[in-house]
Amino acid sequence: MTAIAPLHFADPREAAGLAAFLRRLLHYDRAAAVRLQAGAGALAVFGRPSSFEVLAIRTARLVDAVDLDVTVSAGELLEGIEESAGKAVVPDSVTGPPWAGVLPPRGGWERVAGLPSADGIRGAVAAAVTEFRSRDEALPGERRTRAERDRIGREIWSRTLADTGLPLRAAHAAQSLGFLPRLPDEELPVVLFASGPWLRLRTPYGSVALRTVPMALSVTPGTAR
Repeated sequence: MTAIAPLHFADPREAAGLAAFLRRLLHYDRAAAVRLQAGAGALAVFGRPSSFEVLAIRTARLVDAVDLDVTVSAGELLEGIEESAGKAVVPDSVTGPPWAGVLPPRGGWERVAGLPSADGIRGAVAAAVTEFRSRDEALPGERRTRAERDRIGREIWSRTLADTGLPLRAAHAAQSLGFLPRLPDEELPVVLFASGPWLRLRTPYGSVALRTVPMALSVTPGTAR
């Protein structure tokens, strides 16, 4: 197998940001895989955090115009990141999970109106978490089962954010992955885009994307920048 040359980031902070993203993914799944796509001096890293049913995307600027499309272990990629040096060693490829073959489209994205501010999104997520805990604690002992708790969770997290059509679980994923840090709204622009059946919530720290219409998994390549 031909070794892939190390990736050199345009700024060491890009390496640190990617490392933080990978740590959060691994918190949800120690065996997580990520798909890497690079071109024109930019890197996109796609992951699927367990339980959120969304794709998470972290981008970074590269020094060199590397062409790359490979699926690797998130843990091994994390081990290969040298934050102080601003570079990453790309591990050997792995057999990708089904989601890695169905990525958001390259283009055709249009802005969706009606999205709350970053603070409003965090507030909606906090309210949903509070509701889940309250309803969970109110369950009688004989009904406090995994199935019942999952049912309550699906009901709450499938609700949409304001009138945008974006499920609350996508906002929850964005916050849990560090894409919605507690900054003043003017320092944290948050935008929602749509392209066909896809929605994408984007912040300067990363994006989450999901299909609003289920489809059979395929291996059609794609990317999101």
